Amino acid sequence: MRTWFEPQETEEYEAARTVLIRRCLAWADEHGRPADAPLLRAALDARHRSRDGRLAYWDEPQIRRYLLGWIPKYVVTPREILEIAPEILRTFLHYLAATGLRDPRGATPAQADDAIIRALPDFRAALDDPSLQGLAKFWAQTALDHGNDLAGPGALRDFQLDLDAGRIRYDQELLDRLLRARCTRTDLDLEEERGCLPPPVALPAPADLAEAAARSTTVRRLVALATWAGEVGRPLTRAGDLTLADARELSILLGTGEEQLQVRGSAGLPRLSLLLAWARRLGLVRVSRGRLCRVARAAPLLRDPSALWARAFDALPHLITAGGHTECFDQMLDALYGMRDVPVARVAELVWLTCQEHTARDGTPERIKDLRRRWAAVELDGTLEMLADLGAVDLTRGPPDEQPDDDRPLPPDALERLRARLAEPDLLLARLTPLALAHLRDRLLAQGHDAPLIGELATAPPAELLGVLFQHYPPREAAVELNAWLSRPGQDLEVLLRAIRDCPFRTRAAAMLAVLAEVHPQGAALVRALRHDHVLAATALTLLVDAGEVDPATLDRHEHLLLGAENFLTLLELGGARVLIDQLRSMAGDDAYELATAVLTSGHHDVTGLEELRELVAQPLRERPLRLIPGTGQGTRRSARRRRRS
Repeated sequence: MRTWFEPQETEEYEAARTVLIRRCLAWADEHGRPADAPLLRAALDARHRSRDGRLAYWDEPQIRRYLLGWIPKYVVTPREILEIAPEILRTFLHYLAATGLRDPRGATPAQADDAIIRALPDFRAALDDPSLQGLAKFWAQTALDHGNDLAGPGALRDFQLDLDAGRIRYDQELLDRLLRARCTRTDLDLEEERGCLPPPVALPAPADLAEAAARSTTVRRLVALATWAGEVGRPLTRAGDLTLADARELSILLGTGEEQLQVRGSAGLPRLSLLLAWARRLGLVRVSRGRLCRVARAAPLLRDPSALWARAFDALPHLITAGGHTECFDQMLDALYGMRDVPVARVAELVWLTCQEHTARDGTPERIKDLRRRWAAVELDGTLEMLADLGAVDLTRGPPDEQPDDDRPLPPDALERLRARLAEPDLLLARLTPLALAHLRDRLLAQGHDAPLIGELATAPPAELLGVLFQHYPPREAAVELNAWLSRPGQDLEVLLRAIRDCPFRTRAAAMLAVLAEVHPQGAALVRALRHDHVLAATALTLLVDAGEVDPATLDRHEHLLLGAENFLTLLELGGARVLIDQLRSMAGDDAYELATAVLTSGHHDVTGLEELRELVAQPLRERPLRLIPGTGQGTRRSARRRRRS
C-alpha cells in the first residue's frame, strides 16, 4: 500500500484510495469512531492534489487547508455530516497511525488532535461562509437541496431541464459573487501543482551552519561596507555614485581587487557596484542628502551573520539572475540541490532550456539564439562566482561525479554539446554548501514540499521508517538512514521484521521487506531465511520467485497456495475486485470460484485480506450468471441451486 502517487497515476491512486477508505471505515466501526466515505475520500484527494502529494503526511497547515479550504470549497454532503468533519479527520489520522501508514515527519496523533481543536472555531465560520464554495459545489449543493444528487443516470440532464424551466430556485446574488471571485481572486484554487521530490540531504549542526555564515566573504564585506559608510555617511556624485577615490578605498577594504582598474567613475567597478546594490536592497545603507549612510535600524542584522546571510541569499535573484529570469536562477538551484559535484556545463544547458521557455523564439535566427545561449552561460558563471563568495556554492575542477538522469530530457543539440563538454579532462564543477542546502530546504518546507533530511527518521516507529524509505529514499541514502536508526538502543532488525509482520497491507509489507533486503548488509540472506517464517513466508517467497532465486516448479502444494494467496491479495489491493475476478476467470474459466476457494484455505495469515477476498471476489464468482446447458438452450433454477449447495 503506497501513500504517494504521481499525478498521472490515476488508476493506481484510485485503487489505493478505495482500499484505504474501506479499511478505515471497518476500523472506525470496530473502535466506535465516526467515519464517512465521502469525507475520507475528500481528505485523501486534498493531500493527493497538493505540492507534495503525501497522503499520510499531515501537519497543522495541511489540517487547516483541508478543514478551512477544501471542505468549504469542494465537499457536497448534508450539513450534519459536514459539521463532524473534524472528528472524521481525527478518525482517519488515528487510523493511519494505528496501521503504520503515518508519515513520521508529520504531526503525531496527539499533535493532530490539538491542531484540529485549534481549527474548530475557524472551521465553523468557514462552513457558514457561502462565498468560500466553488462553482461546482454551488450547483451540486443546489441540486442536492432539491432532492437531486446528480449521481443517477440522467440526473444531470433532468437538473438542467429543471433549471431551464425555472423550477429550481437558487441564490443569483451569491452566484454572481462566486463568478466575480473566480475572475479576480488568485487564492481560490486549492489544487496545487505537484513539485519534484528532491533527494535527501545531510546537514551539519546549527552551530556549524552559524560559523559558516560568519565566514562568508560576502557577509563580511556587507558588514564592512555598512561600517565604512557610518552614520555620517560618504559623499555621492551628482549621478548618485561614490567618488572614485572613495570607491578605490572601499575596494581595497573589501578586497574586490578593482582598485587598479582604469575607469571614469565608481560605476565602472562591477563587483563594488554589486555589493553597494546588495547592501541597499538589504536596508544596510541608504542615500540621505547626497550621502551614503549606514541605516541605524540595521544594527541587529549586522550583528547576526546567519540572518544576514539568509537575507543576502534571498535578495540575490533580484540583483542578477542567470539568463535574466528568476525561473532560470531557481532551475540552477534545483539542478544542484542534493547533488555532489555537478558539471557547470550541464547546469548551463538546463538553465538555457528554462530561459527559452520565457523568451520569444519564433522566427529568431539560430545565430542569435546561439549568442543568447552563450551569454546566458557567461551570466551563469558570474552568478556562481557570486554564490561562491556568499558561501552558497563550492566550485572545483575535476572529473564529474556520476549524475542521475534529469526529469527534463535535454534536446538533441544540447545533449551533443554536453557530451563534448563532459569529455574535457578538467571540468568546472559546482555543489551547494550545507549552508545553502539548509536554507533551501527550509524554503521548500515552508512552501509545502517534501524535503527529506538524512537523520530525521532516527527515532521513527519501525513501520513508518520503512514506509518512508521505500517511497522517498534512493538506496544509498536509505542505507545511511537505516544504519542510523539501527544504531540506537532498542532498535534492531527483529523490531523491523515485527513491523513487517504486523503490516495489514500485502503490497506495503512486500515493499518494506524489499527495501530492507536491498539496503541491509544481510538483506538477501534474511529474505531466504524468511521463506519458512510463519507470517512472512508468502512475502519472502514472492520476492525470491520474482528475483529468480526460486523456481516455482520446486514449490510444494502448501507453498503454491501461499504464493497464490499473496499474489491474489496483492492484486486485490492494486486493482480492485473487478480486476481480480477477471484475472481468476482468465486463469481458471468456469473453475474460478473453486480456485478462489482453494486460496481461501491456504493458511495465509492475512485474515482481513482473506475476508475481503471472500466477500468481494469469491462470493460474486459463486453468484455468476447461469451457464447454458448444452442441448437444452437454458439452465434450471433447481440445477443452479444444486450446484451452489455442492
